[in-house]
Amino acid sequence: MSNKQFDVLVIGGGPGGYVAAIRAAQLGFNTACAESNAYADPKGEPRLGGTCLNVGCIPSKALLRSSELFEEANHSFAMHGISAKGVSIDVPTMVGRKNTIVTQLTGGIRGLFKKNKVTGLNGHASFAGKEGELYKLKVGAEEVLAKHVIIATGSKPRHLDGIPVDNKVICDNVGALDFEAAPKRLGVIGAGVIGLEMGSVWRRLGTEVTVLEAMPDFLPFADQDIAKEALKLFIKQGLKISTGVKIGKVSVAKKGVTVEYEDKDGAKKLEVDKLIVSVGRIPNTDGLNGDAVGLKLNERGQVEVNGHCQTNLPNVWAVGDVVRGPMLAHKASEEGVMVAEMIAGQAGHCNFDTIPGVVYTHPEIAWVGKTEQQLKVEGIAYKPGKVPFMASGRALGHGDASGFVKVLADAQTDRILGVHIIGNNASELIAEAVVTMEFAGASEDLGRICHAHPTLSEIVHEAALACDKRALHF
Repeated sequence: MSNKQFDVLVIGGGPGGYVAAIRAAQLGFNTACAESNAYADPKGEPRLGGTCLNVGCIPSKALLRSSELFEEANHSFAMHGISAKGVSIDVPTMVGRKNTIVTQLTGGIRGLFKKNKVTGLNGHASFAGKEGELYKLKVGAEEVLAKHVIIATGSKPRHLDGIPVDNKVICDNVGALDFEAAPKRLGVIGAGVIGLEMGSVWRRLGTEVTVLEAMPDFLPFADQDIAKEALKLFIKQGLKISTGVKIGKVSVAKKGVTVEYEDKDGAKKLEVDKLIVSVGRIPNTDGLNGDAVGLKLNERGQVEVNGHCQTNLPNVWAVGDVVRGPMLAHKASEEGVMVAEMIAGQAGHCNFDTIPGVVYTHPEIAWVGKTEQQLKVEGIAYKPGKVPFMASGRALGHGDASGFVKVLADAQTDRILGVHIIGNNASELIAEAVVTMEFAGASEDLGRICHAHPTLSEIVHEAALACDKRALHF
């Protein structure tokens, strides 16, 4: 065994880990990042980027875009006077394009490591004790020492008892990205972000998609105005969605998968060619060996941290999906930057109240801050401003004016408490709301900013004006 010593050792090369490593190196620390072989490239080397770049955010968006173009060619071109006959899709080519993008981006992180002088360590990292003030860790066959350790081991799909995932017939997010052809019938257990996005991809390619959700309400984490509109639009598109479902026996045969379940109407049976299980994710602490140093986990299996991502151990930090809070790549990255700057003695910052959420369906759903139901429960007086995209000339020109923007402002101070969007490019439009809220802006502030015309962002402007009942175009 060789013995290497670092100022900062990051465990995990996902969005939280690789960003933390780069920022720590920028701040002058001798930094290393350990990554296992969870996602190996064709040469057998571990790929950086974690779940997000390899089997999550990036590949799913590539497939979503391909499926959107296919659906537009088949159903939307005609309104523009464009005739497209015999349009077909080659699924292996679509998946191959997705894989090329993944390879390009994961390789790009290695380039960033080289540029910033971050040492990449190949192998699973685990705690092995301490040597004085330094932590001893085993990385593959090597033993390394580090003054600071940042745990960024991410999460893994939660599976259900009695439903064996083989990522061939019964899939989690990994298998759902690599179908060789569009199945005739697809079942999805879980109407969360992953289930809806993957269901949308294959529905656009002609698959009959049925989504089974255990919760009684659709998208309970979203503002209920948004959730109701989304459910209406998704059903209109052809997704079959059932809520309040209790899953029973799941059996696999040569012809596919049979799911026995109960809903409000009683016992039912669903027969599909493939099944996606998307019932959330759990923190990944497998093989971390935190007991060797007394690392504390909470009842949910997450590494316990304070508001600055410090664990119960001195100089040991944790970020991303392995700690509390939403399992979002951008949240992990912000925490990674915060921790690196805290180690450097700076005032690291991550405002958990202004972390945006997005569902990349069509239309997209995006939000930041409080929902209307949260404000009611908390007894906070508010004033809403809600304007549909139907009022936007740009949206009408695009040929899709579905959805709306809702701004929620404090009734006394006018400070914006939440913004909720369902519509085209909601993922981009939400950034304006995040910036405004980060600077404690009011609906009047947003309403007095000149927005370019014609743009979709004008509806955000109109919704802000509507908080004081002075919308100009609706």
